[in-house]
Amino acid sequence: MKDLLFPNLITYINQLAVEDLPQERKTVLNTLTEFIQKKTDKKEVCNLNFICTHNSRRSHLCQIWAQSMASFFDFSNVFIYSGGTEVTAMHPQIVYILRDVGFSLNSLSKGENVVYRVGYGKNLPNIMGFSKLFNDEFNPQSQFCAIMTCSQAAETCPFIPGAEKRIALTYEDPKEFDGLPNAFEKYKERSEQIAVEMKYVFSQIELKK
Repeated sequence: MKDLLFPNLITYINQLAVEDLPQERKTVLNTLTEFIQKKTDKKEVCNLNFICTHNSRRSHLCQIWAQSMASFFDFSNVFIYSGGTEVTAMHPQIVYILRDVGFSLNSLSKGENVVYRVGYGKNLPNIMGFSKLFNDEFNPQSQFCAIMTCSQAAETCPFIPGAEKRIALTYEDPKEFDGLPNAFEKYKERSEQIAVEMKYVFSQIELKK
């Protein structure tokens, strides 16, 4: 499925250097890799739900990059979701950043919580990007891995109903740079960090033909 991704995304992903990740971070990421590997070995569907407080920034980046990397490395059994402990909206800076690296985002609704159709490749299923609770009916209700992307959600949600596994994979919130001249660059840095780490996760999985 790699060749189905948009050319700009393929170019971007190819230049991401996973070897520069510190070992302590790889150790955390390996926990997610192991979950996906076990599902893949058993030829089972693998559902991942990235969860943060507002489902507005980090969880969307994780969902979209993880789904893209699953396709890049040819994993057809992996389905990615995101949610929050509160409902807000996908932040505009996330929309700008994703478009900048090669994704297509088109709004399907109006209002405060816009629904975006996120495209990442030709003839690949679109990702629906909007803010929702982690247990929204749009997301899997059982047999999924819950990945906590912010420390607040990790602390306030020690138990996620229906989750087979819960992993704390937290990221610094780019929200702190909102309104500052360097906001775009900081959001871009966080997006690239997540892209690199999702590339590492899927690059470590053995796909048995």
